[in-house]
Amino acid sequence: MTRTGRTTALALLCLLALLLLPAPGLKHNTASAEKKKTVLEHADVVEGGETPESSGRVEPFRSADGGVLFVQGSKSLRCDHAVEYPERDLIELVGNVSIRDKTMETSGERGSYHPEQEAGEMAGNVRGRIIRDNLLAKAGRSAFNQKADELWLYDDAVAWHQGRQLSGDAIRVHLKAVGAEKRVDEIQVHGHAFFASRDTLSAGKPLFDQLSGEHIVVTLDGESRLTGVTVTTKAKSLYHIYDDRNEPSGANFTSGERIRMFFSRGKLSRIVTTGNALGKQYPNSLREDKGIDLPGFRWREGEKPVFR
Repeated sequence: MTRTGRTTALALLCLLALLLLPAPGLKHNTASAEKKKTVLEHADVVEGGETPESSGRVEPFRSADGGVLFVQGSKSLRCDHAVEYPERDLIELVGNVSIRDKTMETSGERGSYHPEQEAGEMAGNVRGRIIRDNLLAKAGRSAFNQKADELWLYDDAVAWHQGRQLSGDAIRVHLKAVGAEKRVDEIQVHGHAFFASRDTLSAGKPLFDQLSGEHIVVTLDGESRLTGVTVTTKAKSLYHIYDDRNEPSGANFTSGERIRMFFSRGKLSRIVTTGNALGKQYPNSLREDKGIDLPGFRWREGEKPVFR
């Protein structure tokens, strides 16, 4: 090789080396992209192709059947059959559907998932749970957004949490970070809202403190203790009362347009009722009488979903 040829070759090698060097921030961006990437880890049968749209353009898709498992970071998606539409950021899931990460799990008969948004919907015998916070739920359908740390439940929705039961037309569960984990910090119930909590001081048969109205908002601290409960529109409450020695002294009924309960370290400290407020106290002899329960009360612990 001539001297001129060697010089030219050396220059080309230097240029190639510069082109292969990673650009500033590329490693971070690649890691971020990998975290968002949804990988099909298992299926008995996989097919791909294009489906025509009414506009005339074609849309690529990939279908998977049998023991389907997608993985996205720490998240897993399982079902019997799935169809992925990459251009729409959509995976449709059918049959024994389960979507789970370290915090939340939802299951149902069919669902959809949007990988970029980390959000989706579920329908058909929906079950849900907040794994580290011992919250279980069931509903006809649900919507979840793992970026926003929230789970919505619809159609005869019921949730159980730390001895409490909430039910209504729709329930919203919100989480916040507490140390290295996420805990429930607010539960909203909308439409035919009902809240029941087991009376832990009762020495006899199980008794339940109860609240009902059109809307209920429950707030909790980082140790899952109540900090406040607000009931609005046709609000009613029934709670069992005790004297200074924790001896039962009857039950209290209150109604109004709005009832607010304030708690200190999980214990009821104050109640404020506004708007046509009415109240009465039941004697000890009626404490265990089912006739004083609020209309619509049902303790539904036997319906709790079971997760493996």
